[in-house]
Amino acid sequence: MTKPLEAEYPQLKINDRIIVALDVATADEARAIVAELRGSVGAFKIGMQLFTSAGPDLVREFATSSLKIFLDLKFHDIPNTVAKAAVEAARLGVWMLNVHTLGGGEMMRQTVEEVDAVCKRETLARPLIIGVTVLTSADRETLRQVGIDREPETVAVELASLAAEYGLDGVVASPLEAEAIRRSNANKDFLIVTPGIRADFATGDDQKRVTTLGRALAGGADFAVIGRPITQVENRLTTLEKIVDSARHEN
Repeated sequence: MTKPLEAEYPQLKINDRIIVALDVATADEARAIVAELRGSVGAFKIGMQLFTSAGPDLVREFATSSLKIFLDLKFHDIPNTVAKAAVEAARLGVWMLNVHTLGGGEMMRQTVEEVDAVCKRETLARPLIIGVTVLTSADRETLRQVGIDREPETVAVELASLAAEYGLDGVVASPLEAEAIRRSNANKDFLIVTPGIRADFATGDDQKRVTTLGRALAGGADFAVIGRPITQVENRLTTLEKIVDSARHEN
């Protein structure tokens, strides 16, 4: 039996490292989840479905009520477009936002520079800017179909290095790649955020490269995004506590 993860990482409790994905269709559904779990997790993620449905007003509502919001829109466009979008996300008050590392170094560099400049000029809290590497729904065949004939881990490590080189604060990566990314990056402050977290009692759904919360954190992840295993059950708080307890005592 390994010692509890909270003893390994005393600066941050396991609950504080969980980001609950608000992957629901309406603002009212999202508010219900937040009301049940607020204070029991570190942050909440708003992705494309909820943002398209409820828009920036919901992001602003949550952010201004002292919630940490990870805006997961995976910006991927020409450098100027992504930089301007990221600036607007910062103005919404989000804690974290992401861009696609496949957008390239110039896109990442310009985004960081423009967000930094606007936050300084307008005295805004500067959000963490992280880069998406390889989606957890992708495998070797998925990458091959888009012209990348390499293993997902290899690609994820290379893209993480690119993100670090061009000033991002961290990356989104499969928990299976967290350890390799951590080994390859000398910057200990470089964040790794892992989706694809499943409890032993939950299914993998459409995600292929998944693992448990305990293994992800032990492998080097700083934050773990968990959605359906928590949000699509009757008693979310009880399920959350069960997942955390399992992670705390996992071999």
